[in-house]
Amino acid sequence: MDVRALETLRAVHRQGGVTAAAAVLHLTPSAVSQQVAALTREMGVPLTERVGRGLRLTLAGQALAEAAVDVAVAVERARSACAAFAGRPAGTVRVSAFQSAAQLLLPGLLDRVARLDGVTLECSDEDVAQADFPALTDRVDVVIAHRPDGDAAWRDTGLRVVPLLREALDVAVPVGHRLAGQAEVRPAELVDEDWIAVRVGFPVAQLLDAVAAGSGAEPRIAHRINDFNVAEALVAAGHGISLLPRHTAGRQPGVRLVPLAGVRAGRRIDALVRPDHAERLVVRRVLDELVALAAAL
Repeated sequence: MDVRALETLRAVHRQGGVTAAAAVLHLTPSAVSQQVAALTREMGVPLTERVGRGLRLTLAGQALAEAAVDVAVAVERARSACAAFAGRPAGTVRVSAFQSAAQLLLPGLLDRVARLDGVTLECSDEDVAQADFPALTDRVDVVIAHRPDGDAAWRDTGLRVVPLLREALDVAVPVGHRLAGQAEVRPAELVDEDWIAVRVGFPVAQLLDAVAAGSGAEPRIAHRINDFNVAEALVAAGHGISLLPRHTAGRQPGVRLVPLAGVRAGRRIDALVRPDHAERLVVRRVLDELVALAAAL
């Protein structure tokens, strides 16, 4: 059985189709289809079925794609067993983070990894909806993702989840705002405010829903901005209030961060890693540095 063909089938399963899998694997859609067809002939049962103009996996295809995870883990474990005798592990590790986590974690992580002989870090920022973080692990070794407090978003993904830190979210108001001098603010005090919110499907959007539930009134969304730096600039200019992360916001002189009371307003920041990638010694080295960095914060 061709290990590469199994990986291709797995990518089709996780990415939801041939075209998306081809992009992740850096292959043409035709090459992906050919590998899946060869695997189908070898297995002797249909692994895909046509739906409209595309393909999806049959139940047999899904079962084989899920079994392919164990094969990939075993292969990487075997490679790591040999790599352990070759001195300190070396190689390139790709890390992605959503924007505010990139600002908070990537500079320090790059500093730490620079002290590791033979390890190269390739970083990228990925601003995606919460449900789309797991799919990034097919092309990135370590995905730094976030979820609201109490949300077990990654439970059924089959990924290794490494908790990094919890970050509180505060209410950002202009310095001249009526709430700016308070030690804390309750949801009922935020009724009739104009909000600068993130797009629907992103973790902070769910926290704003909790604020609305606590106040008994729907929030009035004036703007939807995912870049917290832009949101903070709008708050400073008096164009609304926002929920912003405590560690990376509040640096503009015209903004005051006020803790939110009565609602557990925070997010969990985790590192998501495919189980086979987690077997690579060089990935483990980077994860260890990332965990140590988060603990220091």
